[in-house]
Amino acid sequence: MEYTTKRLKHCDLIQVSGRIDSQTSQELEKVFEAIIEEARFKIVVDMSDVEFISSAGLRLLINAQKTCKRLDRGEVVLANVPKRIYSAFDLAGFVPLFRIEKDVVEAVGSF
Repeated sequence: MEYTTKRLKHCDLIQVSGRIDSQTSQELEKVFEAIIEEARFKIVVDMSDVEFISSAGLRLLINAQKTCKRLDRGEVVLANVPKRIYSAFDLAGFVPLFRIEKDVVEAVGSF
């Protein structure tokens, strides 16, 4: 898994590629924690190059969403979610818990 982060005017953008699994989710969790520790709770995750997400990856995103939404401070918005990844979210019943946008521009514009 590889990632890049970019601080934008209204939110933070995390672009992720590769596999989000039990091996890599801890590294990504540190990225979310660093952003949240700076009191920045509006996060867009570009998932266009994500090949696989395990239950550990799903759990990471749910925990980040809970933290960001606490006290109405912000949220995690997903962008460019591939069909196979969307299917995993749907199967787990997580689709209603996230705002999912077609592309990064729409996701960033939603803030």
